[in-house]
Amino acid sequence: MLTVVSVETNTGSLVCSSQQARQELGAAADMVRLHVKHGDESQFLLDTSVEVPVDLLVKEVTSIYNGRLKVSRICAEMEELSEHGTTLPPNMQGLTDEQIEELKLKDEWETKCVPSGGSVFKKDEIGRRNGHAPNENMKKVLQKTMEEAKALISKKQAEANVCVTMDLVKDALDQLRGAVMIVYPMGLPPHDPIRMEFENIEDLSGTQAGQMVIEEPAAQLWWAGKELLRKQKLADYVGKNEKTKIIVKIQKKGHGAPAREPVISEEEQRNMMMYYHRRQEELKKLEEDEDISYLNADWADSSSLKRQFQGVKDIKWRPK
Repeated sequence: MLTVVSVETNTGSLVCSSQQARQELGAAADMVRLHVKHGDESQFLLDTSVEVPVDLLVKEVTSIYNGRLKVSRICAEMEELSEHGTTLPPNMQGLTDEQIEELKLKDEWETKCVPSGGSVFKKDEIGRRNGHAPNENMKKVLQKTMEEAKALISKKQAEANVCVTMDLVKDALDQLRGAVMIVYPMGLPPHDPIRMEFENIEDLSGTQAGQMVIEEPAAQLWWAGKELLRKQKLADYVGKNEKTKIIVKIQKKGHGAPAREPVISEEEQRNMMMYYHRRQEELKKLEEDEDISYLNADWADSSSLKRQFQGVKDIKWRPK
C-alpha cells in the first residue's frame, strides 16, 4: 500500500517550520524565486530564502507537489460523483445488475448518502458508481468549486508569475470538502475515494496516480545539474543574492540527474526561427526583383567625372 504524506498534519507543521525559519533568518521582502519542474514540465513557483536549509526546502516543495496531485485526484473523482453518484462497495463494482441480483448484494449506503434536493438516476456504464447523481443545481455547485480549486493550483499560475504555497493547496482542499458537504450533508461512504482522500487514507498502490506521487524521504531537488544536498543551505549553491530566480527539478532518488535546461527557451527558439524565416523570404524577394538597369544611368558611370575634366563629356561620333 502506498502511503501519501498527510496534507493536513505533517505538511501543516512543515509550512509552519519553514515560515518560522524564514522569520528567524530575517528574510527580507526580496526572496529567491524557485521555478519548480518535474522533468521538463513546469509545476509551480515558490518564494524562499537563501538561508533556508535544503532539508526544509525539499519537504516544502514535496508537500506542495503532492498536495497539487491530491487536489487533481479529488477533482477527477468529483467529476464522476456529479455524473453518477457515490461509489458502490468494492464487492459490487464492475458487476452487472443481473449478477448483483443473483448474488443478492445490496448497497447499504445508497439510502444513507443521498444528495441534497434528491437524486437523478444516471447509470454508470462501467459499474463503479450507483447512478444516483445530484440534481442539476447541486451538480453546478460541485463543478464550480472544482474549477476554482483547480485554478488555485494550476500550472498557469507560473505563467502569471503567481507563487503556489501550501496555504493555497489547503484552501483548495477546504473548498472541495465544503462543496461535498453541501451536496452530501450526510457524508460519503467510507469506501468512496473522495472521502478517503480527505481522510488521507487513500490507497494508490498499483495505479498511475501512485506513480506520480513522490514520497518526501525519496525526494530530491536538482539545480544546474547538481543535487541540492539536504545538509546544506540553499545559499551554498546559489549565493547570498536574495533576488535570484532559479529552476529546480524535483524527482525520486535513483533516477539520476535530470536533463539540464536548454540554453534558450522554446519561445525564444520559436521567435528566432520566425525571424530567420522572414529574413530568408526578404532576401529571396530581393533576388527575384533585382533590376540592374540603373547601371546605365549617368550617375552610375564611374568615368563621368574624368570625361568632364577632359571636356569630352558630350562628344558624339557620327560617320561623315
